[in-house]
Amino acid sequence: MDKLVLTGCKKLKGTVKISGSKNATLPMMCACLLSEDPVGLKNVPHLRDVTTMLTLLGQIGVEVLLDDQSFVVLNSKNVKTLVAPYDLVRTMRASILVLGPMLARFGEAKVSLPGGCAIGQRPVDQHIKGLTAMGAEILIENGYIQAKAKKLTGAKIVMDLVSVTGTENLMMAAVLAKGETTIHNAAQEPEVLDLANLLIKMGGKIEGAGTNKITINGVKKLQGTDYRVMSDRIETGTFLVAAAMTRGEVNLLNAEPKMSNVIINKLQEAGSEINFKRGVVSLKQRKRITAVSFSTAPFPNFPTDMQAQFMAMNTIAKGRAKVEERIFENRFMHVQELRRLGANISVSGSIALVEGVDRLEGAKVMATDLRASASLVLAGLVAEGETVIDRIYHLDRGYERIEEKLANLGATIKRLN
Repeated sequence: MDKLVLTGCKKLKGTVKISGSKNATLPMMCACLLSEDPVGLKNVPHLRDVTTMLTLLGQIGVEVLLDDQSFVVLNSKNVKTLVAPYDLVRTMRASILVLGPMLARFGEAKVSLPGGCAIGQRPVDQHIKGLTAMGAEILIENGYIQAKAKKLTGAKIVMDLVSVTGTENLMMAAVLAKGETTIHNAAQEPEVLDLANLLIKMGGKIEGAGTNKITINGVKKLQGTDYRVMSDRIETGTFLVAAAMTRGEVNLLNAEPKMSNVIINKLQEAGSEINFKRGVVSLKQRKRITAVSFSTAPFPNFPTDMQAQFMAMNTIAKGRAKVEERIFENRFMHVQELRRLGANISVSGSIALVEGVDRLEGAKVMATDLRASASLVLAGLVAEGETVIDRIYHLDRGYERIEEKLANLGATIKRLN
């Protein structure tokens, strides 16, 4: 099992290119199932989750072509099975996103209940409720969702809670349904909008994506197209926090600042100087950061996927911060590992209080999920001495060559097999 070894206390300085968004890429790859024509995706990141999704689609019968330039072509003309098996779905929650497209185009699907990071309960009931409203017959048996529908029909769907994958799954199903579908209390994340833009380019009729009400008028078929995936706003935020923590100076290429406004605003509140020029986001940190409090909530509010990284930043900040996690009930597992590095954090329910300390000290720590992994890397960048991070396969699910990118910015970091 791979490990990362870091020696901290070095300022990050230089330029790094932000990769394509994992959370936009995964649903877009599933969208290829909606058309008989090839769908080409540009700016696809090389990640474990992307590889898992490509493997799953390949098993279904999708022809996969890829090159070294982050370009993937998916052709689902000759799909041979409508089953997404447990051995693949259990490792990645986003696998549930094949359910809507398969049901819409082929009239049936059998998908294992999903797995992924152990950060709390993330039920699929919103997916099932919406598809049932559109006329699907759904049975959950032996750990599988079995769905059938001769033809999905448009419906008014009111989601009980905001779900990104739920919104994406229902939007993909509705694009081939008969009539009009409205999704109320829809997720507003930029990745949802990016998926909608791909579907529109394929011939779908969608309005309101990026708001809490999405209207889809079904069409008979979608055509193939090429599309460029948006940049990863969470990777953008992670590297900005890394620069701030090390009092460094970095330039981020291929970043999209408008998708990361709340992250940027919080960094400016912490004392970071951030500038935008010709597609480049630059951060300079001249002095010790100031602690910032925040509560996670659905977009456009503070993203839960940046909570662990900002908590790591607050551990060495001046002052005290209150961090409230309002999305997942089990997303403070990184706290105990940060304490091993000397962090002063107390937790009560969904609230963590972080008192900044003058320095962290290197130690052996263990990653528990994707974003927790990132927080440990950030803490290791500023900890005195050597930090060893175990179970970094979590990190590989969402960050492309993170150790290479950090090394190019001056970090002392290496991967051990």
